[in-house]
Amino acid sequence: MKIVMLGAPGAGKGTQAKKIADKYGIPHISTGDIFRANIKAGTELGMKAKAFMDQGQLVPDEITIGMLMDRIGEPDCEKGYVLDGFPRTIPQAESLTEALGARGEKIDYAINVDVPDENIINRMSGRRACLSCGSTYHIVYAPVRKEGICDRCGAQLVLRDDDKPETVKKRLEVYHDQTKPLIDYYGKAGALCTVDGTQSMEDVFQSIVNILGA
Repeated sequence: MKIVMLGAPGAGKGTQAKKIADKYGIPHISTGDIFRANIKAGTELGMKAKAFMDQGQLVPDEITIGMLMDRIGEPDCEKGYVLDGFPRTIPQAESLTEALGARGEKIDYAINVDVPDENIINRMSGRRACLSCGSTYHIVYAPVRKEGICDRCGAQLVLRDDDKPETVKKRLEVYHDQTKPLIDYYGKAGALCTVDGTQSMEDVFQSIVNILGA
């Protein structure tokens, strides 16, 4: 099964993608991981991507698609995969559809984890991160034993700039402008399935399993 995860930043789609990958024995593929792997391996596409990233520019879609198609051509993707963080725009989705179509394949499920903006702002502004060991917490959902202190290494926790309400609002604006149209795109393709992302993490996952089958 070939799956695309949709949803706003902070909707929890990355967490659900990992759980899907574990349950069904298929790889969880994020563009960030693909970039890092290609750059580390020194591939031609990786070096091209690095040149753009080093200049603070976005990596062009054709390079990203090239790396993605290389990745899903690997043996561990034979039974399928979960794409997380790609596509983000309609042109990317069209390129992906075209590249898969050339191999006689298509996306089977586009799972939209639906969470209202207000919930996302509250959810993300409650996150706390340890810059020392990389642990993450949440003041409501995953609190620390001692306020403001990392359970694992004892360092001070911070609210990352990415998680500040004003930053989250801007990220949501970009999502509504560029990424939300993918919901219509995959709806027209007959692949869209929407789940209520305001439920508990386990209930969201159960809703997804009900769609994909046990």
